[in-house]
Amino acid sequence: MRCESLEEVRKNIDRIDDEIIRLIAERGTYVSQASAFKKSEDGVKAPARVEAVIQKVRSKAEEYGADPDMVETLYREMIAGFINMEMKEFHQK
Repeated sequence: MRCESLEEVRKNIDRIDDEIIRLIAERGTYVSQASAFKKSEDGVKAPARVEAVIQKVRSKAEEYGADPDMVETLYREMIAGFINMEMKEFHQK
């Protein structure tokens, strides 16, 4: 979609940001559920799973025309935040 003004660009960015945040919140609900199935801190941290997700999102970034390095950086930060959240939940069991 070609925008005709900066205002239109910003409106579309805001719309996309809203969707991204909604999806992050949804992802968080599944992360919370996952902690119930994990038996150890290593299971929560799951470094092999993290790397598998990173490879998958890098591939998707290339497919969709996004910068794979930027996507990896964003995902590593997001995953670290979710791991911290999951560790708190794991220790509350």
